[in-house]
Amino acid sequence: MSAELLHRARSGDREAFAELVEPYRTELHLLCYRMLGSLQDAEDTLQEALLAAWMGLEGFEGRSSIRTWLHRITTNRCLNALRTTSRRPAAAVTAATPVAGWVPELSHLGEVPWLQPYPDLLLDGLPDGAPGPEARYEAREAVSLAFMTALQLLPPNQRAVLLLRDVFGYRAAEAADLLGLTESAVNSALKRARATLDASRSAEPPAPAPGSAQEVALTDRFVAAFLSHDVEALIALMTDDVWVRMPPLAFEYRGLDDARRFFAAVHPHRSQITHMVPTRANGHPAWGEYARDPVTGLLHCIGLLVVAYAGDRVRELTHFEIGIAAMFGLPRTMRDQGVFQ
Repeated sequence: MSAELLHRARSGDREAFAELVEPYRTELHLLCYRMLGSLQDAEDTLQEALLAAWMGLEGFEGRSSIRTWLHRITTNRCLNALRTTSRRPAAAVTAATPVAGWVPELSHLGEVPWLQPYPDLLLDGLPDGAPGPEARYEAREAVSLAFMTALQLLPPNQRAVLLLRDVFGYRAAEAADLLGLTESAVNSALKRARATLDASRSAEPPAPAPGSAQEVALTDRFVAAFLSHDVEALIALMTDDVWVRMPPLAFEYRGLDDARRFFAAVHPHRSQITHMVPTRANGHPAWGEYARDPVTGLLHCIGLLVVAYAGDRVRELTHFEIGIAAMFGLPRTMRDQGVFQ
């Protein structure tokens, strides 16, 4: 940050302010997403935070870095949003609730139905490594669906503390200053938050590196099995404790037996899917799912599928509603040879 740029911004130069905050926009957007679990809410809250920063720039005294100052404003805006904004609770569901004509038996009701995926395209330029010796998670690991799902189970203050300490690498005293807490309160919240996240982590082998030959091979096998509509071929690719999720519905299925029953139950619906358009979400392979209209022959997007791997197996499949697909640049309608509209 140059003194000249800060001076221009303080003098009312909006372009200078935009240049001042641009290096931190991606990590600020991710901070909002991790806190709120929603891509839409993250965008709205980031805009509010940047407006607050613009309006309060005269109050920036330079005792901390501009990055730390922006983290303070953004984190507290997220905390305010979590305290005052009603979340998006899914409609109450039970095992007897019919969905699209089928009633598969549930193995679990999810606790974080509002979680949305995050496009990998928005991660461009994000550093691969941890931001400092205090951090426990690399930046990209801390956006995986497993991490995000566990994070949403934490109370807001624990969530903020864990992100500031273990993702952004702030020391306890620094995090306490950012949040207006005592250092002992930060340490206590961090201990509880780490215990929750550690309990949610599995001992499964790591996923293949993104874009590696191993990931490409596994992805090709998965797509072939998925589009063949062969339930047993699909089940053969899964870990023993595979998860199948469908937010915003609170339906969750765990294990091979429940996954098999689920895919058998939804076969009439799933067999309509004939095309999958690749993308990536939260560091995982993902696809727009397209079903053919029997009258027009056009392909219509019916949702977004995100798959997480463990070693050479699928450990989680998450189907997101169609509204999410637009955030990934996926067209609503396609012809076989390209986009229609």
